[in-house]
Amino acid sequence: MAPRSCSVANALEVVGERWSLLALREVFFGNTRFDQIAANTGASRDVLAARLKKLVAFGVLEKHQYSSHPPRHEYHLTDAGRALHNVLLMLKEWGDAYVTEGPLPLVYEHSCGHLLEPRVVCASCGGEASMESLTRSSAAS
Repeated sequence: MAPRSCSVANALEVVGERWSLLALREVFFGNTRFDQIAANTGASRDVLAARLKKLVAFGVLEKHQYSSHPPRHEYHLTDAGRALHNVLLMLKEWGDAYVTEGPLPLVYEHSCGHLLEPRVVCASCGGEASMESLTRSSAAS
């Protein structure tokens, strides 16, 4: 039997490795240079280079040279990369609730002045997208 066709599985092929998500976290934080990303993730240089190359190949990041001697590059988010921002916020929220012990290492405050508690909501009605509120659409095959 063939495995279920699934967008989650397809997405994990691109960003499902630990160092890929941590590299993206760093670029979201404004750390765009290889050495900054390596220092803040703890990834080995060869593993990080492979993950960044893959993210560039899949159009999640763009690579821009900022020095020619020696060649050095910065990594910038594409539209596809920026679209992962909420995914990382939700992953952080889950990690805060179920994995991280003690004080949280990072807390966000929203522009409204309250601490951010990210949620997935329906764009049409604004209702939270809980497991109980969702059904598979017959429009999807």
